[in-house]
Amino acid sequence: MLKNSIVKKLLFLILLCVAPVAKAEIKLPALFGDHMVLQQQSNTSIWGSASPGHLVEIKTSWDDKTYKTHADLRGDWRLKIRTPAAGGPYSITISDERTLTLSDVLIGEVWLCSGQSNMFMTLKGNINQPVLGSNKAIATSTNPSLRFFTVERNASLKRLEDFNGEWQNSTPGTAANFSATAYYFGKMLQEVLQVPVGLISSSWGGTAIEPWISEDGLKEFDWVPEPGLDAKGKLSQKIPSALFNAMIHPIIGYTIKGAIWYQGESNRKHPKKYGQLLPGLIANWRKELGLGDFPFYYAQIAPYDYATPGINSALLREAQYNTLKLTENTGMVCLMDIGEKNCIHPSNKQVGGERFAYQALAQTYEIPGIAYSGPVLKEMTIEGPAVRLTFDHAQHGLNTFGKALTNFKIAGKNKRFYPAHATINWQGITLFSAFVKEPVAVRYAFDDFVEGELFNTEGLPASSFRTDDWEIE
Repeated sequence: MLKNSIVKKLLFLILLCVAPVAKAEIKLPALFGDHMVLQQQSNTSIWGSASPGHLVEIKTSWDDKTYKTHADLRGDWRLKIRTPAAGGPYSITISDERTLTLSDVLIGEVWLCSGQSNMFMTLKGNINQPVLGSNKAIATSTNPSLRFFTVERNASLKRLEDFNGEWQNSTPGTAANFSATAYYFGKMLQEVLQVPVGLISSSWGGTAIEPWISEDGLKEFDWVPEPGLDAKGKLSQKIPSALFNAMIHPIIGYTIKGAIWYQGESNRKHPKKYGQLLPGLIANWRKELGLGDFPFYYAQIAPYDYATPGINSALLREAQYNTLKLTENTGMVCLMDIGEKNCIHPSNKQVGGERFAYQALAQTYEIPGIAYSGPVLKEMTIEGPAVRLTFDHAQHGLNTFGKALTNFKIAGKNKRFYPAHATINWQGITLFSAFVKEPVAVRYAFDDFVEGELFNTEGLPASSFRTDDWEIE
């Protein structure tokens, strides 16, 4: 043991003597740069590369404290620093004989925003697919306390240590090209909390959930093929774990407060599997990021006419709905009222982004008085030909805001569903159909495309739901 210790010390001394011959500059991953936001009141990591064996010092302007470590034999180093309560701007100086200074650094709340096209869709919209009110939102987007980082799209079979992107202040020029859903989420957080907010957008349109889960996280799902090149020998965003490796793994070590997720359309054909994969992704990210059971909020896919015979996307919405029962510290954003029959990308991105914010403000930041969920079925009772439904998250009752209740159906033992006459009362909802004398099951809005009509008085919609588990024809 003593001999090994002496050898290691001699190697380290030799390295120190050789290192000055070929100096390396301090290099940092893309996440660390001017205008970045660090999570407040946390022990967050900063890492990078320097001359092998050299002393690396980090000095933070908010407390004039200096942190020290030595780069290893490859030049890699990592330090944990303590961040204060929200504030700034500050600077961070990193030195290895040469000095690198990060300026305009803010301390606040950091959120990861991920998913497929409805998360990726920018505030300026897509070609022939607008975002409602985008021009005004862009024009009024200047906010030095709101910062963006968009991860450049990439896929990899191996875990990468870095990606391309940079921190930007919110301005009309930058907000226009940032995720609309994430923008509205962060904007409301910043306005309510009155602290800096940093948003990391890592998303890719048209992607399924499997590429966003690490290889270790996919091992329990035996139907998912092992990561590898596709049949044509190419690497793509469809390969399992490929997006986790390239677009999530480089974030590990960077402290975040929580994550928001908008994805599911690409998995609609396999809702039962998705019902396992979504909880699996949540558990996987929490394990990989090492931040405990951080808040994870996800959007339920909006109604849309997929025109796919034999497949009902309401089953995918059901899988998302059921995930709430399977995972801790999560919340679901319901979008039953903003779906568009002929466009898979709802134009009202403000509604979705702000509903994400309600989840975080009420559940993560525990601000009283904010509703964050639409009505959730509590109990069904049958009284002769009538069905009575009661709901949680409807403390002040239910409302349709002028719409007719047309999406309720009831069935008897023959499993044939008929439209139900529905009325709202002080206890909940009463259903009746002249064609069903002995009802046993209820469904609400359980179709590909519907216009949600049931809300609580705070204006948050109810998810589609059913009380049966029969096969959908």
